[in-house]
Amino acid sequence: MHVIPAIDLIEGKCVRLSQGDYYRKTEYHEDPLEMAKRFEGAGLKRLHLVDLDGAKAKKIINGEVLAKICQGTSLLVDFGGGVQSDQELEKAFALGAKQVTGGSIAVKNPSLFQHWLTTHGAEKIILGADVKERKIAVSGWEETSAEELIPFLKKYVQWGVREVICTDVAKDGLLQGPSFALYREILQEFPELKLIASGGVSSVKDLEDLQKLGVYGIVVGKAYYEGKVSLEELTHFVSP
Repeated sequence: MHVIPAIDLIEGKCVRLSQGDYYRKTEYHEDPLEMAKRFEGAGLKRLHLVDLDGAKAKKIINGEVLAKICQGTSLLVDFGGGVQSDQELEKAFALGAKQVTGGSIAVKNPSLFQHWLTTHGAEKIILGADVKERKIAVSGWEETSAEELIPFLKKYVQWGVREVICTDVAKDGLLQGPSFALYREILQEFPELKLIASGGVSSVKDLEDLQKLGVYGIVVGKAYYEGKVSLEELTHFVSP
């Protein structure tokens, strides 16, 4: 299983939001590159880097931080937030991202997202399925679309998507446990999908329970930043 630490960026700084609310923000004083180096030093291999400014602006804003982390570490960075055009996608890869997560674009411009899958391959394009009451949330979670989760996933699995990061917005940043029932349902429906669970992790037990469920990966953010799980504990779950 892949344990994937998260760094969320606003104005170049590490932050965490509660339920995607920009007004409920905790800012951490650690430099993003130093934070990334700490993850790398502990033996973690991947990083989920989110440009929250970019998600609002619909273009990459914190590209400089992306480049610094990709140049300064060997972490495999998946990058999301503001990638809504061919130009921004190419920019993310040029700055060093190994994968790009697209959420809003998959709702608002499915033909473009499908083109990315065809052009770059499913191993480089992750589908971001952020869920609010079983509907897909977009634009930094400021809007909820009419797209229902399971039909949305079904369409993209048929189009070649293999890796999905699914966040239950209701759980995110609250340290009250992940959406186990939601992930179980997704895995039953799409057993071949590489499902990355995100949101709500609050303890080592949550990680153990998600591992038993059979998820491909787990994004860990606030649980680490708030001291609920240690780096040492995270490394116990890293696939060799």
